[in-house]
Amino acid sequence: MTSVRLTTGCEERSQMAMGNQLDAARSVPHDRPAERTLTFGNLLLLLFAVSAAACGQLMLKHGMTSVAAAVAKDGGQLLVKAATSPWVIGGLAVFGISALAWLTTLSRVPLSVAYPFNALGMLAVIGSSVVILHERVTPLGWLGVGLVASGLIVVVLAQQSS
Repeated sequence: MTSVRLTTGCEERSQMAMGNQLDAARSVPHDRPAERTLTFGNLLLLLFAVSAAACGQLMLKHGMTSVAAAVAKDGGQLLVKAATSPWVIGGLAVFGISALAWLTTLSRVPLSVAYPFNALGMLAVIGSSVVILHERVTPLGWLGVGLVASGLIVVVLAQQSS
């Protein structure tokens, strides 16, 4: 014997809406698209993004040091002089290019793999600050640099083993 259940129009619309939601939930994949791994090409893109960001930071620092000296000597507005400094403008442009490369990297590589490589940028900035900008780093600072480099190596090795 078959039973028939009578429903009101409101109940039918509610059931149809629930059915549509279930259909929509079934058609939308719950898993994100598989992210690629750290291939050689992706590694080059990642290294470019990190090194360009470090280069941009060095250019910005050089430009702002010059701008601050000019403001101290001649007066004027720091931000106005910075906005017209070729080193600052160039540094911002290089940093912008690095951001685009970073965004492309993130579309191809898991964040847990890509982000630790930012430590390379820090290492490059600290090393270049000493060599190019003649800044001083304390022995404790160099210990920190070594620990960061060691941590990066561990992260890369862990990703390769999985």
